[in-house]
Amino acid sequence: MTVKTAINESSLEQVTQRELEDIIKKHTIFLKGIRGGARAVLKFRDMSGLKFQGADLSQADFTGSILQGADLSWGTFTGASFFASDLRNACLVQGDFSRADFRGACVSGADLTGADLEKADLREGKVMERNARGILTDKDWGEGEPNRKKTIFTGAKLRDTNLSGSRAATADFSDADLSGVLVKNADFSGANLQGANLSDADFTGSNLSNSNLASSIMTGTILVMTETGGSNIKEATTEDSMGIKFEVLEQTLPELLEAHTKWVATAGKHGERLDLSGYDMRSVSGLGSYSLTAIKAIGTNFLKQNLEGTQIQSALLDRADLRDCKLMKTDLRGSSLRNALLSRADLSGAQLSPLKFINQYGMEWLQRVDLSGANLRYAILRGTNLSDAILAGADLSYAILIDCDLRRADLSGALLENTDMENTMIQGASFDEK
Repeated sequence: MTVKTAINESSLEQVTQRELEDIIKKHTIFLKGIRGGARAVLKFRDMSGLKFQGADLSQADFTGSILQGADLSWGTFTGASFFASDLRNACLVQGDFSRADFRGACVSGADLTGADLEKADLREGKVMERNARGILTDKDWGEGEPNRKKTIFTGAKLRDTNLSGSRAATADFSDADLSGVLVKNADFSGANLQGANLSDADFTGSNLSNSNLASSIMTGTILVMTETGGSNIKEATTEDSMGIKFEVLEQTLPELLEAHTKWVATAGKHGERLDLSGYDMRSVSGLGSYSLTAIKAIGTNFLKQNLEGTQIQSALLDRADLRDCKLMKTDLRGSSLRNALLSRADLSGAQLSPLKFINQYGMEWLQRVDLSGANLRYAILRGTNLSDAILAGADLSYAILIDCDLRRADLSGALLENTDMENTMIQGASFDEK
């Protein structure tokens, strides 16, 4: 169903920065349920270029307003209405827009990097305006302008979002989480979905022609009557390329771990090292409750597993797929994760510092965590200990490294585009010379 509303852009009242700040204060009081507060109703207003200071404007109403170039980054807008709003070139980075109404909104050129649009409604809407003769006509968003910017959804959290009927041709959804998204009868032609999580997404009747699906996760993705001509869908990660099913092993995980524990305790004299290389571990429930110290898991699929607080010291995890994994406070000291996939993983408070050993001559040596070449785009490493870690050539673009310990770390050749390193210790760390 196409939603319509009528506005006359030339009559929109402008809001000043001071007026906006007063409105935000009253809305804050409103959210607390204190007398004297007032819900922010900013329908059909012009707020172009204003800064929202990371405010909480949940349940606010921006219907039909102009927010071109406005800065809504790091703000909270849960349940807010942006119906038919003009958000062209606005900054919505890391904002919380869950359950917000974006029907009919124009977000061309807007940056939603890392934004949370869970259960938001971005279905197609139609905006009308009166021309000079007073006749209602389709509003001109300037879509035909040759120099207009693409809409940016890179790294955004859009899981379980309703995108049915949306027009997202040539938009950039690279590394975004679109798992469980409802995208029926939508236009995603030419869209960039590289590295995006499209698991269990429903693209029934949608147009994915000429889209970039390289390295995207397409397990359980519904493509009924979906146009995929010209796309590189063969380069996507599908169920057939997820690895060997763990269930084919004759022994249970506890049995394998018992032998592995003996191997670790006896320095390899008894038991057998657990080798999960090439296996698909997604179906193993409670995996994080086991000690996985010193396991071998080259190219293993741990996609979206909960490994919070797990002991995984001195493990061999090269090329492992740990995208979307929960690794908060996980102990990965001394482990090798060369060329591992860790995009969107949460490593808050994890231990990635070296293990210290004493050799036969009484000299101390370090077994450093090796993340060289790893993909950590949009990963969360808040408060993570990465001292002495090897991050040479790693992609840390848009990653959050707030309050991290990167002392003496090797970041030569690392990609650090828009990486947040606030309050991070970098004494002795090596970076590329500029």
